[in-house]
Amino acid sequence: MKRLIERSRSVGEVLRWVTQNPGKVSASHYPIALHKLGQLLQHGQPGLNGESRGPGPVLEQPEFQTLCQAIISGCSKFDNFSIVNCLYAAAALGLPGESPLVRVLEEESRSRLGRFNQKDVSMVFSSEANNKALEAIFSSQLFYENRQERFIRSMAEWLPRKAENLTPYTMALIAKYVARHRLREPRLLDTIASFLLRRGEQLDSKVIQKLVFPFSRMNYRPSNHSELFPKLEAILEQKAGSSPLATVNILMSMFQLSHFPQTVLHQVFSPAFITNVMSIPYALIVRRYLSLLDAAVELEFREYRGPRLDPRYRVLMFEHALTADEANRKYSYKGLVAEALRQLVGEECYRQDEVLPPGYCTDFLLWINRSGTVLPLSRVPAAAKAPAAHATTSPAAISLRSSVLALTSDL
Repeated sequence: MKRLIERSRSVGEVLRWVTQNPGKVSASHYPIALHKLGQLLQHGQPGLNGESRGPGPVLEQPEFQTLCQAIISGCSKFDNFSIVNCLYAAAALGLPGESPLVRVLEEESRSRLGRFNQKDVSMVFSSEANNKALEAIFSSQLFYENRQERFIRSMAEWLPRKAENLTPYTMALIAKYVARHRLREPRLLDTIASFLLRRGEQLDSKVIQKLVFPFSRMNYRPSNHSELFPKLEAILEQKAGSSPLATVNILMSMFQLSHFPQTVLHQVFSPAFITNVMSIPYALIVRRYLSLLDAAVELEFREYRGPRLDPRYRVLMFEHALTADEANRKYSYKGLVAEALRQLVGEECYRQDEVLPPGYCTDFLLWINRSGTVLPLSRVPAAAKAPAAHATTSPAAISLRSSVLALTSDL
């Protein structure tokens, strides 16, 4: 049956094979039939009544309705592979999201998300991209825990066209996922920024905080930042006291992107704001972040002359001095830096935890020429990779030692 369907030369032939031989059709044949129909229509092959292209006329044919009804009736007994591929093929065929077939397949997919593997989840996600489906996918623990780079890259191509129909909750789930896995996809991040610019006044501060976080986490200034940042300032001026922790977190994100909203800083360091903070259950957490924000003002915004955090309310970020093991385990950023270098310069252009003569321990080692270009370390001359073995010091070793001394003096 699989070969017969795949060799069919018209829509009518596909439908006849499937509908007139129900005893020989298994679950795996249905996605093949839907996929073949999509191929034939895409290439302008004639349908049942001579129609040349598009799914519209086909949807009205009794034979096609019989095929859909067979899938609807039996899909609860289909294996995961057949469910996912039917949904994917239905999307490729161009069936509308409100059609009974797509609705039933979506519902069955949502009920099985916990049992889908990563490939299944990606296929489901890329095939019914509406708000309800996106919310279900990004709420799935299986999907949330796994990094789907190729999927996010493809999603960035079509999400801008659908973003207007998404709810803030769904967009916040997407932002949370992107931030968790540090997927620095500019088109997707710009889509989140555009959504934030359009809908900002209607959003709760806690939602705004989630939408802004990916930008600061990955040090990405969205293309609309000249409009977005002033808009966020105006919103925070109105909503600063409604959620103190969210307000402070949004400010920290803006600081990390080199934008310093002076008017809002006046508010968060005011006695009224601090009094409000002291009355909420998580006051200590907010005070920690306020203390961090106050330190950021000192370091990054030297020209600021407004009020600062009263020393009485400053608290340490950490409750006790950290041992080296604790610091490395909980707060080390070397993994993040390594991932960033891997994406920016490639694995051949850096080394981690290298020891340079005469004994300097380095977290990361890169080789940069006079023009500032990062070069592959495989091209470093052999004489420059190790200290001289004899008392006589080679010119290459002298050059390397001078470079190391210059580097350490700069650090």
